[in-house]
Amino acid sequence: MSARVLSRRLARLYLQATPRQAVAFVRGRSFDSDNAEKAQQQPEEEDEEKDAPSLLLAGQYTLQYNPSAYYRPVVGIGKSVPQGQSKTLDEFGLAPALRQQSNIYSISSSRHLSITKNTLLDLAFSRDNGAKDKAATPLPSQDVPPDVQVDPRAFQLCRPEYRSFTHDLSSRPPTLPSKQTSLILHKVTVLKGSMMPADIARFLCDLGALPAQQTPLVRGDSRFYMLLRYSVESLQGFTNVQLLDVLRALVLLGLPPTHSMLELYEAEFVRRAAGLELHQLLLAADLWRCLGRTVTRYLERLGDCISVHFCQVGAPELVELVYLLGEGRRCSSSLLQPLEYMLVKHLDKLHPEEVGALCLGLFKAQCGLSGGAVRRLVDRALGVVGEMSDFALVNVMKLLRFSHLDHVAWLEAMGTEIPRRAPRMGVQGLMHVVLACSALHYRNSRILLPVAKRVPDIAPHCRSKDACKMLWAFGTLGLHPRQCPGLYATLTEVLRQREADFQRYPEHLLTALLGLAFAGQFPHDLLALALSPEFVSRASASQRMELRMDLFTLDGTVGLELPQWTGPRLGGSVRDEVTRLLWDFAREDVCRKPEVLEAEAALQELLGGERFIRKHMILPHTRSIDLEVRLDPQGQPLPVVSEEEEESRGDADLPHSSVDRYLDQGHSGVTLTDDLLAQLTNRRKPTTQAPPPSPPPLLRNVEPEGEHEGVFSVGVDLTDGLLGSLTKPRPQTRQRLERTIMQIAVQVSNRNHYGYRSQQLLGLHALKRRQLALAGYHVVELPYWEWFPLLRRSRTEKLAYLHCKIFGSLKE
Repeated sequence: MSARVLSRRLARLYLQATPRQAVAFVRGRSFDSDNAEKAQQQPEEEDEEKDAPSLLLAGQYTLQYNPSAYYRPVVGIGKSVPQGQSKTLDEFGLAPALRQQSNIYSISSSRHLSITKNTLLDLAFSRDNGAKDKAATPLPSQDVPPDVQVDPRAFQLCRPEYRSFTHDLSSRPPTLPSKQTSLILHKVTVLKGSMMPADIARFLCDLGALPAQQTPLVRGDSRFYMLLRYSVESLQGFTNVQLLDVLRALVLLGLPPTHSMLELYEAEFVRRAAGLELHQLLLAADLWRCLGRTVTRYLERLGDCISVHFCQVGAPELVELVYLLGEGRRCSSSLLQPLEYMLVKHLDKLHPEEVGALCLGLFKAQCGLSGGAVRRLVDRALGVVGEMSDFALVNVMKLLRFSHLDHVAWLEAMGTEIPRRAPRMGVQGLMHVVLACSALHYRNSRILLPVAKRVPDIAPHCRSKDACKMLWAFGTLGLHPRQCPGLYATLTEVLRQREADFQRYPEHLLTALLGLAFAGQFPHDLLALALSPEFVSRASASQRMELRMDLFTLDGTVGLELPQWTGPRLGGSVRDEVTRLLWDFAREDVCRKPEVLEAEAALQELLGGERFIRKHMILPHTRSIDLEVRLDPQGQPLPVVSEEEEESRGDADLPHSSVDRYLDQGHSGVTLTDDLLAQLTNRRKPTTQAPPPSPPPLLRNVEPEGEHEGVFSVGVDLTDGLLGSLTKPRPQTRQRLERTIMQIAVQVSNRNHYGYRSQQLLGLHALKRRQLALAGYHVVELPYWEWFPLLRRSRTEKLAYLHCKIFGSLKE
């Protein structure tokens, strides 16, 4: 008994040693000397075998190296083993080492992660404790229904032909027995470099038959990575079919798409592309997509090789090709014409889901097809809209947004479809619907109100990206908060919950705040965040887009609409720099537009010279110009530009219109002589008797007649009343005028300032109109449906119109 007790105590002392010492004790040599001996005998297998999950002893006995028997494991987020798999580890003989338990994807050859693409790591280490708490995305409450999930590959179920060149993610090969898995991995360690390419392909395909829940165990085994290394060495020995089978096995095994080994596989597919058949080309690209890896070089090669197989491309091949190009986010310009030809050829054969897939692929690949081809595609979608899924319908809206195509019939159909579908649609689908309406300037309450009613119910599922784009869309289209109670407040609360996202995507916050400002909503806490020095510095340094203009617009809006604001403001240097950039752009673009030049020249002639009209940016943060006019309390024009400023401008001013001028610098207005009146009316020279009083000039009410009406088909009637109003004294209404100087901002508008087929100003332009009034300006607008038709009419008609606009505003 004493000998037995003594042996137990010795065993207990052995177990209290570290695992490494215990293994060395059993094997009779130290761990370090063992590794050194292996390095001398098999240097090429060092990386794979140093993390081996078990140590083989003489006589084929195995000592399981399981540190969890000695230490309590610390399981972090994303590292917990699903319940019921602990037995499977021992059953398969795949118990990973300690290092592999902490990171089952850890391997020396797969750590080459691009620093530029790993921004989240930098943010994670730079945040303080408070930021870490904010970074956690709040989970939806229990009473919120789950967000709607869509399948972007559903179109592949429309035809059986897709099975020959696509991978079905929903089906797996017959399950591999447990003992067979262990045997395969054992064969890898035995055969090693003597394996033939066919053997490697067969082993990988067999491992790909594992159940999905067991593939992490194989990926964590060092023998599997040994097999991958041998597969890379045998790449050129695989046949085309074997190479595709191996890639399919990697998809089934869920290999990480960032694994550096995959770069060699892509290079091999690029090299073989010219020798692959059409279906093999498409299958390889589809497998890469299922693997989640962006293969830019292979997709470019696919585009080059597809021209050889155009005669074999049918409707399913076309849809799959466009889908793959879209997922790769690129399309060669040389492919546009062949794609358009094949699209028109197979259009009538497409199923509803295939139409949606085509629209999504063209949108993602930024394919600039002709307007006619896109319109025919949307015509086809309109014909099957009742059979389309919500996902396919949203894809059509995306394509319309990218193409800026005003397909009226489709948009009107959305007024019927969206109210019916909105209660079951997900966040992202609803966002894309309203964003497309915003891009097309299409305001339809039958679309917007059902979406606005649905959003608060699913707001917990909103990403910061979804919330900001919806706020921008609703604000741009002028959806008033009274029309949708709770919408703006709910989305604003989402922004607060996703505040940590704005460290990486500052443009999201600026977009959302601009949309809120359009609707007259000003959350002080978020505005203070956006104008804080830290956020301004981060946004100004953004490499993706220019954000200083958005900051400038927000800062100017705060200064005008929140007079009691005590929070941070934009620095003067930033404001001056952005103002200069905006003015330089305006001088080269907006200031040279014919409608603006004609309005400036006619106003100078009407008011008495260049000093009485100033073309500049009254509110620079609104990013547009105005023609400023000033009138004294008696309604007489006042100089806006001093003589010194007029002389200093010199050649800096832009050239004026070439309209003929009858200008008398000594008077404020137009001098109409008897000879001029006789020429205008084709009558004899009138007598010196004063003409009888006449009514004000009569202007026709010009309304747009259709989408593509001739803009010069209407104008101003030249009547005796018009001529009389030009020559008679000022109307006796000055006693009713306010005894202050009136500042007038003359705005020359165009179609893009208004909603589609409406006279409602869009977000930024409505904001400017509101803020000009706050700044003390009286706005006189020259709407495009009135001013554009006058551009080809006579000078007198233009002057009469502007006379009524400027001096008629005194009575308002």
